Amino acid sequence: MRILGIDPGFAITGYSIIDYIGNKFKLITSGAVLTEAGESFPLRLEKIYRELQEIIENYQPECMSIEELFFNNNAKTAINVAQARGVILITARINNLPIYEYTPLQVKQAVTGYGRADKIQVQRMIKMILNTDKLPKLDDVTDSMAMAICHAHSAKFAQSL
Repeated sequence: MRILGIDPGFAITGYSIIDYIGNKFKLITSGAVLTEAGESFPLRLEKIYRELQEIIENYQPECMSIEELFFNNNAKTAINVAQARGVILITARINNLPIYEYTPLQVKQAVTGYGRADKIQVQRMIKMILNTDKLPKLDDVTDSMAMAICHAHSAKFAQSL
């Protein structure tokens, strides 16, 4: 199964493509869609759409795993992230990708076995699961890897949106 893991955002959208075959993981690619703070918001959303579309066309994932939106204290940020997330979801639908949502608690549980694991514990497990020496500098990219791993571990129980 080829999984597109997404950590949604409007400034940084982390993505990872991971193959999960026979209980083995292989990281195919990962990175981030970065948008500029000075750009108009519609142009930022368009950039997320275009780059995500290109990733889907190039790597042909079978499904998308994305973090469920949670509210933070900054309403403006939450609304902007929600709009970016909407662009991401519609991009997946246009490409007929089943979409699976997971909470941060579910991701931590799937990756580490403990739902209250800290960021360091999650990162250590991602390195071990993906058999890599180092992780990307951006947490958003690492979080997208965790999203994909979570879906691989949860797929038989998950229902798509």
